[in-house]
Parts: sequence; C-alpha cells; structure tokens
Amino acid sequence: MGKKKVCRTCKLFTTEDICPLCKKSSFATTFQGRIHFLDTKKSRIAHEMDVTMDGEYAIKVR
Repeated sequence: MGKKKVCRTCKLFTTEDICPLCKKSSFATTFQGRIHFLDTKKSRIAHEMDVTMDGEYAIKVR
C-alpha cells in the first residue's frame, strides 16, 4: 500500500495514480485537516463541501 495523497481538485485521499472520483492526476501531499464521511447523503457538512462519495477528504489542500 502506497502513501496517501490528496487530489487537488476534489480533495479525496487516495493511493492510486488517478483519482477515482474526478479521474484527474493532480495530487498534493500537504494539506490541512481531515474529515471522513461515512454517509454523505445525511451529512450537512458533506453537503456544504459538495461531497457526494463516502471517504476521507482534506479540508484544505496546499
């Protein structure tokens, strides 16, 4: 398992070479804060962040 990196576009953490959510390959290793969504349909914060897929996200990507 490789080191986790953050997609600069959708802020999803992944170990893949291409983001499974937005299909882009622009990643960062510096970020501020993490949030893990278990049920995005019921989460008000997920709605505010425009997150539609469950998973681990960075709050701010540098």
